[in-house]
Amino acid sequence: MQYMMIIHEGPDAWSERKDPARQEAYWGSWMAYIQAIRQSGIVQNGNGLQPPETATTVRLRDGRREVQDGPYADSKEQLGGYFILDVPDLDVALDWAARCPAATGGAVEIRPVMVMNQD
Repeated sequence: MQYMMIIHEGPDAWSERKDPARQEAYWGSWMAYIQAIRQSGIVQNGNGLQPPETATTVRLRDGRREVQDGPYADSKEQLGGYFILDVPDLDVALDWAARCPAATGGAVEIRPVMVMNQD
């Protein structure tokens, strides 16, 4: 079964990405995790995302397009990236989510991928 692992990171993690004193530890933990999850053979796809300030949000209101600079969510934690996992069940997906570096300071959401009928 396929699950999307949605990675939400808080302001500290976004700062660590750029802070020369902390970025080596930040990226080191991610590289180790990415290597482990890829070697497991369960990753179908995945990408990290640029920082939230690079986002643009679009809404359609009364037939007019509204464009907002920045992310949709008005919260401290923002979407940092995702993986598509192909695992036997939810428990295995949750085990990998618990190992994710973002789980300690942010949140890791696991959601089943919707299968669309092609009939």
